[in-house]
Amino acid sequence: MTGTKDERLSYEQARAELASVVEKLEAGGTSLEESLALWERGEQLAGVCQRWLDGARARIDAARQRAED
Repeated sequence: MTGTKDERLSYEQARAELASVVEKLEAGGTSLEESLALWERGEQLAGVCQRWLDGARARIDAARQRAED
């Protein structure tokens, strides 16, 4: 998946795919190459989730600041 497609993922979509990646890794039975690819995909998805969470935190902080002013 390209970065552009990842940027269009909602938080929920990225989290669900990340959970699926974790399940596959935990289940085992994949080759080293497949495991590495899954790990890399998981890192990408974790980054997408973190960006969503960071954005949400910034919006909450901005709203709190406006409320205090």
